[in-house]
Amino acid sequence: MKTIIFSIHRFEEPYIIEANKGKHQLKLLENRLTEDTAILANGSKAVSLFTGDDASASVLIKLNALGVKYIALRTAGYNNVAIEKANELGIKISRVPAYSPYAIAEHTMALILALNRKLIKAHNRVREQNFSLNGLTGFDLNGKTVGIIGTGKIGAVVVKILHGFGCNILAQDVVEDENLINSYGVQYSDCETICLEADIITLHIPLTPSSKHLINAKHIKLMKNGVMLINTSRGGLVDTKAVITGLKNGKIGYFGMDVYEEEEGLFFEDHSDDILQDDVIARLMTFSNVLITSHQAFLTQTALANIAETTIYNLDCFEKQVPSGNEIATTD
Repeated sequence: MKTIIFSIHRFEEPYIIEANKGKHQLKLLENRLTEDTAILANGSKAVSLFTGDDASASVLIKLNALGVKYIALRTAGYNNVAIEKANELGIKISRVPAYSPYAIAEHTMALILALNRKLIKAHNRVREQNFSLNGLTGFDLNGKTVGIIGTGKIGAVVVKILHGFGCNILAQDVVEDENLINSYGVQYSDCETICLEADIITLHIPLTPSSKHLINAKHIKLMKNGVMLINTSRGGLVDTKAVITGLKNGKIGYFGMDVYEEEEGLFFEDHSDDILQDDVIARLMTFSNVLITSHQAFLTQTALANIAETTIYNLDCFEKQVPSGNEIATTD
């Protein structure tokens, strides 16, 4: 089946090619899918999209007019897709629901540890032959209270890791995981209680209309002074301007983010020769207690292989017109 792979990156290309094994006629494009680039899908029955691609209603209308019948997402999230419009147009969509929860969970811990022990600052000092320890004091994770918002596949792995560090774990989820309660002493609560009691708060929920800007000025005001906030889930969960205010007044003592609400067109690209136009992220970059990675949490060999294999499997199922089990329900 002729398929256009939008937003292909060098780090994923060999995995896609290996998983395909010549079965589908793939055209690999670095271009993001937008209203302007949709024409590149002309003559293809399927397209494959990444997190920064635009599959809004207007783009889907253009794809449909070009003959596209299938969208194979290379992501778990699908907040960049107009699901109702796809249903109306008869475009079927699949995703990669779970590629490696360990990759995201371990990156979450990397951010927590790097921020706490000030590893970036320490590394830069040593490179300048400055071996002073002043200003590098961290804290023991053992005994700290961590609030985990979302205990699905990723959040559950974070629970297990933090339990190993000796942390007390509060959690919020629409479904309480009895195994996490019995095995790791997780106490389920609500967002307000987590904000009041947690020393560290980490987000592991999808972006939906109800979860947009879950971390806002109201919730930040409830948090402990000097709280650590980590987001490796979706940028829109956090009101970034409210976080900046919290950083300025000391309410937020540490902020680690791997995702950003306005990352489209910014993350995954080299802008080293450009003037940064985003004033919000530029302000974040001025804080020494902020650590930013550009949607890197998923980037492990295991995850890339799983993403590629599931994406090709989904294309196989589209071509054979059989269910893959990875379809996005039209009622979502």
